[in-house]
Amino acid sequence: MCAVVAVNEALGKPISVLRWSVVRLVFPTVTSQGIRVGLFHNWQVGDGRERAVLLYVLENATQGDPQSVADAIDEYALEQAVLINIGDEKGQLLDDIVERERPKLYLELGAYIGYSAVRTGALLQRHGGRLVSVEFNQQNAFIAQTIVNYAGLGDTVTVVHGYLGDGGATVKRLEKQYGFGKGALDFALLDHAKEAYLPDLKTILSKGWLRAGSVVCADNMRVPGVPDYAEYMRRGEGKRLFRTVEHEAHLEYSILIKDMLMESVVL
Repeated sequence: MCAVVAVNEALGKPISVLRWSVVRLVFPTVTSQGIRVGLFHNWQVGDGRERAVLLYVLENATQGDPQSVADAIDEYALEQAVLINIGDEKGQLLDDIVERERPKLYLELGAYIGYSAVRTGALLQRHGGRLVSVEFNQQNAFIAQTIVNYAGLGDTVTVVHGYLGDGGATVKRLEKQYGFGKGALDFALLDHAKEAYLPDLKTILSKGWLRAGSVVCADNMRVPGVPDYAEYMRRGEGKRLFRTVEHEAHLEYSILIKDMLMESVVL
């Protein structure tokens, strides 16, 4: 494995997934502060790459230009270090769905560094929609909002530090401050902790935020996979609760590893 990665690096990284940054992402490492970090250890990477991509965006992207900001993040992910945002291929799939649906109120669970918020926020801005993105990690919430603001989308996208499973505090905040209520939510993207997909969807359903025709998208349905959520949606298909389309794609910034974006419409 090490030899293959070394050859790929020497050839200029023709295969994007065969990089030392991918190896460090998948296999946990210990920082100088003794903190064990890695994608499958604590999901949020936490090794400094999130702050580094913020600096990269500020230095290389054009302020007020969402496309330039998204391109800079893609460049960083391909050339510097792997990021766990939705990526360019699935990002385009998501863009197409959002452009088709033109939601007025959009909930994103898992802002990370704000990449998908910038992409879809630019579409919402044109159509008068709003995006509220909920992020568990406080530092990443700050980074995401800073990147969103730099892209000129601060009036369209708000990043909220919190999570739906915190005993109701974040849910109450969304209802009180951001207009969430019965039938108010047109679109949701689940791209956060995989074990939270199904519980958070059930919370959203129990609050009645979704309406007939609302769309719920879920990323990473193959890698790492969310079997309980997938099974729930497939059972819902049989009961005519949802109509689900499985969009085949690849893991972010990879041409080798298959992934899937699941799109479910409330019936």
